[in-house]
Amino acid sequence: MTVLPYLVAVWIFLTGCYGLATSRNLIHAVGCLAVCQSATYVLLLAVGYRAGATAPVYSDIKPGSRPVVDPVVQALTLTDIVVGATVTALLLALVMQVSKRHGTVDPDELRELRG
Repeated sequence: MTVLPYLVAVWIFLTGCYGLATSRNLIHAVGCLAVCQSATYVLLLAVGYRAGATAPVYSDIKPGSRPVVDPVVQALTLTDIVVGATVTALLLALVMQVSKRHGTVDPDELRELRG
């Protein structure tokens, strides 16, 4: 097992966090949050990868005759994609409402968010 997919996942996550920390636009911040979320896809697929394994379809082979990929990790990845798309859509809808009410998407110009 190689550490390359884990390093790629960390690099994607840190890139998204850097963009989130330096963002001066709420739409850009939502995009950077989506990039952070995509690091979890790479991480989950790296965890579930098995060298030389086949798809977990047992119609043509006997169970246990050759290694198969864990289908739970694939299902979690698909669930993560759906949840990420839903959260991104919800955040973009909230950004649209902020833009309509305040006329800006710059977080520094929103007086109501200051404590």
